[in-house]
Amino acid sequence: MDKTSVIGIILGITAVFVGMLLKGVKVAALINPAAFLIIIVGTAAAVTIAFPTNEIKRVPKLFKILFKETQLIQPEALIKTFSEWAIIARKEGLLALEGISEQVEDPFLRNGLNLAVEGQSADYIRDILSEEIEAMEERHQSGAAIFSQAGTYAPTLGVLGAVVGLIAALGNMDNTDALGVSISAAFVATLLGIFTGYVLWHPFANKLKRKSMQEVRIKNMMIEGILSIIEGEAPRTIEQKLTSYLPAADRKKWLEGDVKQDG
Repeated sequence: MDKTSVIGIILGITAVFVGMLLKGVKVAALINPAAFLIIIVGTAAAVTIAFPTNEIKRVPKLFKILFKETQLIQPEALIKTFSEWAIIARKEGLLALEGISEQVEDPFLRNGLNLAVEGQSADYIRDILSEEIEAMEERHQSGAAIFSQAGTYAPTLGVLGAVVGLIAALGNMDNTDALGVSISAAFVATLLGIFTGYVLWHPFANKLKRKSMQEVRIKNMMIEGILSIIEGEAPRTIEQKLTSYLPAADRKKWLEGDVKQDG
């Protein structure tokens, strides 16, 4: 499970509701079915209108991605793997990697390695794998766009809910007590719209984009590693090249570790 998604939602709800209680707002004032109907169902309706069916069908899967920890190959493990493959390829040739490719679990890496073993050119492999990455990015962007649009619609629907509530309030002008309750209920819709838009939907869209960027980085690393093996580069050279994908601190530790081993 992706703990940051769960922790973030809990913190967001806690911050808003505790803050409201500290401001003297009664919890009962938040129980407004009409506001929930306008914001939640209204947002769902707007998103459904805005996107084609094949993209809307992916929403349950997108929620699964948001709340499930992404299982990606760690960059450090990938560097070690390519270093080992480079040693085998330089000693026994690329065909020696054919048996290894069958044991690779990652489909993208397995496909790239198979292309290399088949003797495809570096340019051809780069083009094929890059197109696969571009297609993946497009799918990820469409998924993030759904939540991004929901985050845009929800606050506006909150204003719509407030207007509807104020219309009802104007019908109680002769009853001061009822008027106050109606006005309070009117702004619950605005609260709900802003909360869902900026605490849920927009952050969800950003998380999907960040997870996509992480996956793209790993896949680009795989491309460079495969092409380096094809070109017959030395394991140490491949390691130094691939460490450029690591954060500065991790890259420094890796390089310092190599120096100590050489020493």
